[in-house]
Amino acid sequence: MLTSLNKILLIFMEELRLKFADLFAGIGGFRLAFEKADYECVFSCEIDQACQEVYLNNFGDKPKSDIRKIDLKTLPYFDVLTAGFPCQPFSICGRRKGFHDTRGTLFFHICEIIEHINPPVVVLENVKHILHHDQGRTLEVILYSLEDMGYVVNYETVNSRDFGLPQNRERVIFIATKTRKFNFKNLRKSYIFPTLSEFLCTSGKFEYLNTEEYTMIDNPKQQPSGLIFVGYRNKSIWKTGIRPNTEHLSRVHHQPNRIYSIAGVHPTIPSQETSGRFFIYIPEENVVRKLTIRECYRIMGFPDDFKIHSNLAECYKQIGNSVCIPVIYELANQIKKQIFSYQDREGEIVNNGMKS
Repeated sequence: MLTSLNKILLIFMEELRLKFADLFAGIGGFRLAFEKADYECVFSCEIDQACQEVYLNNFGDKPKSDIRKIDLKTLPYFDVLTAGFPCQPFSICGRRKGFHDTRGTLFFHICEIIEHINPPVVVLENVKHILHHDQGRTLEVILYSLEDMGYVVNYETVNSRDFGLPQNRERVIFIATKTRKFNFKNLRKSYIFPTLSEFLCTSGKFEYLNTEEYTMIDNPKQQPSGLIFVGYRNKSIWKTGIRPNTEHLSRVHHQPNRIYSIAGVHPTIPSQETSGRFFIYIPEENVVRKLTIRECYRIMGFPDDFKIHSNLAECYKQIGNSVCIPVIYELANQIKKQIFSYQDREGEIVNNGMKS
């Protein structure tokens, strides 16, 4: 009898769980965070085969491949749509055209799914540059597209450094809702920066630099971002016509040859190992070494038992393109608290014949 009752309760609780769709899923950063917050993933989509492989190994679920080929009629209902979508160029024929200005872009296919399912909440993530992309036109189209479909939209630049990770990583989060506007001010942040030293592996195959391969600077200071720039690698790069004391900097990327102390935080983990970051200074040992790939996953908030790809270059690419788990986890909890709990309270008031 108890077993049958437990089964009934389990089915009932499953029905009550909020459901989400994981679009442009990558290796499953959104899924890790939302499932940790007790949401249920009912659909996933990711075109990259290497990412599909990692996703399958970790979740036992292979994402659908091409968002452009999804049959909308086969989609299950979900309460929340999540997408770390690519910032594909938007072709804009006119102003304030909303949904119709997205035609021909991958964002348009997200909008098609949103319009078909009409979920209560949409969560989109992108690099902070999207706010200024194409002189602000891309942002304008995103906002008007969502508003055209009846959503109230709010967005904010969030930094993983404020959520317990030793990485200065800024990303823009858009949250569109059907009810009241999401309040980013309610996000619980940690105002004491964690340090890289707390996230390092104690053993493993470490890649050290010889002393002649780098130069330390005098009197390094911690920057407001939490970074402590202590030196740079002595790489042979283009030096014609550049200012004195900036010879170590790339002309394209501003930080790739810099070395940072583990007493501070790390710059944004890039999507390509060849971007040249990842080198850290360990004061206690007076050595410079490269972050291990496992350490890269740690400072993105991934658990140590996460199954990574067998190809190291793919691993760097995948983790650099992913999301920080504690950031998305806090968002998932706040969405539940601000949007769905609010709706439940409102429903109880109506059902009890009371007025708010």
